[in-house]
Amino acid sequence: MITKIITEVEDIIQRSYNVKSFRLKLLSGAQFKAGQFLAVTLNNNPQLKRYLSISSSPTEGNYLEFTKKITQSDFSKVLDNLKIGDSLSVEYPFGKFILGQDKAIAFLSGGIGITPIRSICKFATDNKLNLDIRLIYANRSAKDIIFQDDLERMQEVNTNFKLVYVLSEAEAGFNCALGQINSALIKQEIPDYAQRKFYLCGPPQMVEAMHKILSQELILKEAQIVTENFQGY
Repeated sequence: MITKIITEVEDIIQRSYNVKSFRLKLLSGAQFKAGQFLAVTLNNNPQLKRYLSISSSPTEGNYLEFTKKITQSDFSKVLDNLKIGDSLSVEYPFGKFILGQDKAIAFLSGGIGITPIRSICKFATDNKLNLDIRLIYANRSAKDIIFQDDLERMQEVNTNFKLVYVLSEAEAGFNCALGQINSALIKQEIPDYAQRKFYLCGPPQMVEAMHKILSQELILKEAQIVTENFQGY
């Protein structure tokens, strides 16, 4: 069931130089599944409505959090000027980018596409799920990585979670693969890839390219691939 509410901004978190998280106050528990998304309307203006992934986990209390790259769009400009206590309209939950019954999964992600994946990984870690997770996360440079502290903390406490960064630009002393996600990297970092379900989230072109690698080069079945052309772009 879709819930529509008027709520207010409880906190604003600068995640990187051009990405912010907005936490929204709720009067009762946030009823959604990790990986789903919401619709945000600013200034009660239908032209300022966007669908954005929920970056918080259902395990994180009475708030909803969405995370957005701040661009030069009209929506981003208004969003960037929001202050704690400001009101906005929210509809949720939407989407099927959620966990199934699989016990071994892998995520391939790029940039702001990490948001629903962060929600799922946090949910699995908090609940100590018997779920083997591999995440390959690509960015241009280290400064573009979102939720770095969260992801690395999860890897520390969750022995079933392995994180691999991929950067286009080398960073001295930073542990990562260089270049782009490709079939060779997937085979190296996820040797049992054929037995896993893959979740893909990022810019549409990236999702399309990753799907092609999995289906045509690694010969995975369609049932093993879940896609989300990230709503926040």
